[in-house]
Amino acid sequence: MSNLNAEGRHVVVRSIERADETVIDALAPIGAATVHEAIGRRGYLGPDLKPIQTGAMIAGSAVTVLSHPGDNIMIHAAIEVCRPGDVLVVTTTAASTHGMFGDLLATSLMARGVRGLVMDAAVRDTHDLRAMGFPVWTRHVSCQGTVKATPGSVNVPVSIAGKIINPGDVICADDDGVVVVGRQEAAWALEKSRNRLADEEAKRALFANGELGLDMYGLRDKLLDWGVEFID
Repeated sequence: MSNLNAEGRHVVVRSIERADETVIDALAPIGAATVHEAIGRRGYLGPDLKPIQTGAMIAGSAVTVLSHPGDNIMIHAAIEVCRPGDVLVVTTTAASTHGMFGDLLATSLMARGVRGLVMDAAVRDTHDLRAMGFPVWTRHVSCQGTVKATPGSVNVPVSIAGKIINPGDVICADDDGVVVVGRQEAAWALEKSRNRLADEEAKRALFANGELGLDMYGLRDKLLDWGVEFID
């Protein structure tokens, strides 16, 4: 992806639309996998984005950063526009394994109430980040340093794993990975996710009573139709 916006300029967009805060907060404890399944198996940002911690479950509004590889100046620019409840989403114009983010930047983000970081490049200082309790999902961990020499953009559409993240979209992240929900779909996604949780709870009770998925889902007949033989 180019590091210029559609008009061919580098920009820092200071004001973005965000989803309703109560909806975002309600999505956080549901879990990324459930949200992903509930909205039609969409929005998953891929298995290469891994948490550096365990147990964190967050949801927040995406503030997006498009940076030059190995250059973190635009992260500094993005911090100014972050609000409480946001999640910083950082991408680069080409693959990068530079450690573009560490504990000092995390300290600055935490002071502004940012809930976490999604880094489609690399972070460093992971011991300190875990100790601080600042959640991070990243493609790489690397001690390789960065420069501050090339402009990029803040709050423009970015892409991770073929998925577009627009400023203000909702990011859901936990130990299972990261899922993006379109800002205007957030309330619908919450309703669908709650319905899925209720359905799973009913099925869990049946499984606990000894029911088999083979019969519950009609899978036995499917296997028989395929010619699978059950032999005693």
